Amino acid sequence: MKAILQRVLSASVTVDKEVVSSIGKGVLVFAAMAPGDTEKEADSLAAKVLKMKLWDDEKGGRWKQSVQDISGEVLCVSQFTLLASTKKGSKPDFHGALAPEEAKKLYQYFYQKVQDGYKPERVKDGVFQAMMEVALVNDGPVTIEVNVAPKSDPKKPVSADETVA
Repeated sequence: MKAILQRVLSASVTVDKEVVSSIGKGVLVFAAMAPGDTEKEADSLAAKVLKMKLWDDEKGGRWKQSVQDISGEVLCVSQFTLLASTKKGSKPDFHGALAPEEAKKLYQYFYQKVQDGYKPERVKDGVFQAMMEVALVNDGPVTIEVNVAPKSDPKKPVSADETVA
């Protein structure tokens, strides 16, 4: 799983000219599910989203507070394009993304875990597989990439096609 976390002053998702979700101060999370990702990786990513220290504390200490510490909000948006390969040519290759049906199930599990780990009313969502307009006011700017890769089985031989985490 891969995610981009952006510290924001505000963010919103619009689908078909209708705002479907919006938040104030908090974190905007673009999340992508890859083949091999499981609920274990979703659990880990949800925990990282909620615990990542992106804000200063009241005394000016840098990188001391999480979204929970500041009582901020979280907006989760599915974004398979984070897993695009651009190694060949100028057209992105999306074979590194999980198939839509599986991705939706795992993304919804991830989103639920973020809600369960915080206050559900402070966690919002985009619309899976929709063409979304995402608006944000980046704070900083602060943009962090988070990767949570499945651990390979040490007993299983790794083929040349597999990437070892």
